[in-house]
Amino acid sequence: MIYLDNAATTAVAPEVRAAMEPYLHDVYGNPSSVHQAGRTARAAIERAREQVAKAIHAKPAEIVFTSGGTEADNAAIIGVMMGNPEKGKHLITTAMEHKAVLTACEWLEKLGCEVTYLSPGADGKVSAEAVAAEIRPDTVLISVMTVNNETGAIQPIQEIAKAAREHGVYFHSDAVQAAGALELDVDLLGVDLLSLSGHKLHGPKGIGALYVRSQIKFAPLLHGGSQERKLRGGTENLPGIVGLGVAIERAVEERADKLAKIRSLRDEMLAAFERELGDTVVTNSPADALPTILNVSFLGVPAERLLMNLDMAGIMAASGSACTSGSLQPSHVLEAMALDEERVRSAIRFSFSGHNTHDEVSTAAEKIVAAVRRLKR
Repeated sequence: MIYLDNAATTAVAPEVRAAMEPYLHDVYGNPSSVHQAGRTARAAIERAREQVAKAIHAKPAEIVFTSGGTEADNAAIIGVMMGNPEKGKHLITTAMEHKAVLTACEWLEKLGCEVTYLSPGADGKVSAEAVAAEIRPDTVLISVMTVNNETGAIQPIQEIAKAAREHGVYFHSDAVQAAGALELDVDLLGVDLLSLSGHKLHGPKGIGALYVRSQIKFAPLLHGGSQERKLRGGTENLPGIVGLGVAIERAVEERADKLAKIRSLRDEMLAAFERELGDTVVTNSPADALPTILNVSFLGVPAERLLMNLDMAGIMAASGSACTSGSLQPSHVLEAMALDEERVRSAIRFSFSGHNTHDEVSTAAEKIVAAVRRLKR
């Protein structure tokens, strides 16, 4: 089996699994308890908070642990809009965001908020000028992802953040795909809120984090106890938090070497497609996209049929984000880019991690080429 769907989820690294193991059976106190077991658990959480904060150059007190990227996105968007009613009811986002952002915005629209959805260009990017042009006196928040999860397109976050600051507007970015692949510095980026997820960087599922800049007015999404500085009620996922801390620390330490390897894997596969198949169109220029994601359209071959053939051949890939892969609807990201229907319907996403090997990619490319040729016949 050759796994090329790392944008959907990644394998838990052995070091992460080993770090989590004691907190599954030996250290199991409730972190809110004042006895020794509780204090030991609390200390582990605070160590992980420091690890996450260091990875994005933030303060530990600005990190809120969540159940994953979806909750982090929802908490950021709904939390800021509900926490700042005096500023207005308008927010700006893009039509290519993850469904966690888009559905949160749709829910807010039902409550009376107004949302501007910007379409990206054919390159999969939205410009800072386009965002700035939509800012109104009642705009509270801008939410634009750092890296698109289907195309790998890197957005001009610093420029958008600058426009947001100039107008006194909060800025949130979903950095789930960027963490571990790009250097993230919340001050250099200029973001006020940043979403992270553990299982995208060889950590466990069910854990994420939200960076909330100090002094941001923020209404909790989950109400309950006083956990996470009263910003997220509920007993903390102790093993998951420990795993996230180790995973993001490792990702930062190994980023340069792994990214160079992943870029060579991506280039090797793309070269094989260009050499062997004529009707192959790359969604994004490799120079403008994160190398972890390669989105290509095999013209004349429906994505669903190709994916079925690849699955039978032991190759795992996707035709869109994991949250919508069970749907027969075409990719909302590619449609937002205004690509023609044939390109959208034949698009496949291959996504790599440092766990992939050149032998795997060489074998996969050979089988993919054979499957495309067979289906065209």
